[in-house]
Amino acid sequence: MTQAALRMDRMYAWQTGIYDVTRRPYLLGRDTLIDSLAPPVGGRVLEIGCGTGRNLIHAARRWPKAVYCGFDISPVMLTKARTAIAKADLDDRVRVTQADAVTFPDHLFGEAPFQRIYFSYTLSMIPDWVAALERAAAALPPGGSLLIADFGDQRDLPRMFRALLRYWLSLFDVTPRLDLEQVMLDIAARRGLVCDFHRIYRGYAFLAALRRPAD
Repeated sequence: MTQAALRMDRMYAWQTGIYDVTRRPYLLGRDTLIDSLAPPVGGRVLEIGCGTGRNLIHAARRWPKAVYCGFDISPVMLTKARTAIAKADLDDRVRVTQADAVTFPDHLFGEAPFQRIYFSYTLSMIPDWVAALERAAAALPPGGSLLIADFGDQRDLPRMFRALLRYWLSLFDVTPRLDLEQVMLDIAARRGLVCDFHRIYRGYAFLAALRRPAD
């Protein structure tokens, strides 16, 4: 097991049973991201950093005519995800495995490309997040979209709230990526992608996308 996986397991081993309940109030924009996936019929969707499987289950129910895959670096989280997926009776359409966001292979779940790839509050936890974003962008096929929801710069929120939030997030090794918009614009320019970037809830969070035009 890698050091990154060990670190994540130590952090979340005691939280898996309460993770989804405790995160619901402040991981804003996750369901908006899922509602915007709109995968093609028979398409494939990949979540990078799938955690407990909550988002994959929600997406599979919201868009039932697609296939869903996810990976996480934490075996503890994957154990929780597999249990939740089985309980939801979605084993036939949702698969998870262990992999790293920076180095996952092209054919981790088979040969076919993923028409939709997404990060939901994971870029702020991945140490080499720029490399992870580049890797995901490289995997987009023509007509594919890479969607992101995560903590924003909180620029329009009270200064004290912003300071307290960032301190609290740091306790869980979470760091808002304040230069994400510029990084995405740079990736889009180099790779011929279209970038959309939106701040929500006064900058508390953002919803963003990189899209590869269809041939």
